[in-house]
Amino acid sequence: MTTITLSDHVAELANTLQSEFSSRTNMHDATNSFVEENYERLKAEKIFSALVPTELGGDGWDYEDMCFFLRELAKGCSSTALALSMHQHLVAANVWKYKKGQGSEELLRKIAANQLVLVSTGAGDWLSSSGTLQKTEGGYLVNGRKNFASQSPIGNILVTSAQYNDPEAGPQVLHFGIPFQSKGVKLEDNWYAMGMRGTGSCSITLEEVFVPEANISLRRPRGEFHPFWNVVLTVALPLIMSTYVGIAEKAYDLSLAQAIKKPESYTPIQLGELFNLITTAQVMLKDMIRITNNFDFKPVDENGNAVLARKSVVANSSIQAVQKAVEIFGGQSYLCKMPIEKLYRDILAAPFHPLPEKEQQTFTGNFLLGNKLLG
Repeated sequence: MTTITLSDHVAELANTLQSEFSSRTNMHDATNSFVEENYERLKAEKIFSALVPTELGGDGWDYEDMCFFLRELAKGCSSTALALSMHQHLVAANVWKYKKGQGSEELLRKIAANQLVLVSTGAGDWLSSSGTLQKTEGGYLVNGRKNFASQSPIGNILVTSAQYNDPEAGPQVLHFGIPFQSKGVKLEDNWYAMGMRGTGSCSITLEEVFVPEANISLRRPRGEFHPFWNVVLTVALPLIMSTYVGIAEKAYDLSLAQAIKKPESYTPIQLGELFNLITTAQVMLKDMIRITNNFDFKPVDENGNAVLARKSVVANSSIQAVQKAVEIFGGQSYLCKMPIEKLYRDILAAPFHPLPEKEQQTFTGNFLLGNKLLG
């Protein structure tokens, strides 16, 4: 009797959901609406706790399996895959902490029991963060506006940070979680974008929101690179970039079929160029996943720098691959009815995830020179 492995199950599920979600992707793109039906389906399959270890109630997926899942899902609905990657990278960071004996057990159990959706604001906050905290009895009051909060229309916990001027330690950034039902949390309906229109990446306004002292998970000097980021970057970027590699692979498949159907004299060289670009993206993504090593890595600057550099390479080669696919399609690619048109708009979001290329190159240069890493 053939034994079905977890990876086989992931592949089968990814194929099923890819097909199902593809039937709705154009509707969400046309209406700028969040992919809520897809999220309900993902909840039914307990995908939001898939990375959570089995002893905490999850399915215990390997990290590489989740990257593969997002990559395949992107071929059916890139908005769903990208939004989901934002939740998964927060779960992954907490799985790393749990496996290293640094807590997070309670949160991971809650995610598994209730299929909670975690919403991140880390990309916009980076080292200096935004928003302010004021001390009050039992905790803090936070005020601010957080942009690009993907999947916020259905979020349960906002994982964010804000600035705090500590009387003794000086300018700090405090990290914490806020339940979406908290008083003072307001979701704006302002996600009207060129691409990735179904991600629900709306802005969130925080007005005098109370944050209990017990909810503070990290304190760090404002503007300075903290080892915490080496964990976040290492687990987050391969998951996020898996979506974009999936988009590029879908564009490759479509353009190859187009080239076979209507070849030109220069078609072979176009396909050769496209193949090289796709290969670069795939190999670099695979190496990012290798660095993550299924959560068994140290939070050292070498890892943070390595994944940041590879992220830039994956983003650039994925965009160039889709551009080459557009070239193969020719003028037809400009028509909204052609799938390649949406893929092109969606892939253009890749550079904006931490860190944009020039910021990454500056970061890498300072790292190589042994300079203190500042934001």
